[in-house]
Amino acid sequence: MQIGELAKRCSVSIDTVRYYEKQGLLKPEGRTPAGYRYYAGESLKCLQFILKAKSLGFTLREIQDLLQIRVSPEDYECAKVKQMAEDKLTNIEQKIAELKQIQAALKDVAESCYGGTEPATSCSIIDALSNHSENQAAVKE
Repeated sequence: MQIGELAKRCSVSIDTVRYYEKQGLLKPEGRTPAGYRYYAGESLKCLQFILKAKSLGFTLREIQDLLQIRVSPEDYECAKVKQMAEDKLTNIEQKIAELKQIQAALKDVAESCYGGTEPATSCSIIDALSNHSENQAAVKE
């Protein structure tokens, strides 16, 4: 199949396929005499693997490592893959905690505003955003 068909089967753009190729994550099976890339079933499986790993939050560098393990699983222990997944989970849990702090601070700021039709010259949200030191303290709490 050509690049357009591969992209269509995975619901991504042709540019996405090309990007993964440039990053060394995906390789075409070869080229036609006219110079067009062509892909076989393994390329489809590889791109699906990349997209699934990306949807789980893995970076391109981490995906590259996972692809290496996928290609040569006998050279790696399952514990390495498990550790990668656990590290990613820890990272995501930290991000969620940070987002919850931001959510709480933003909720407090939004609830403190009346939101009337008067000019925003004394808007509590603008005041809170203008006071940098208070904002940092609110986010850190």
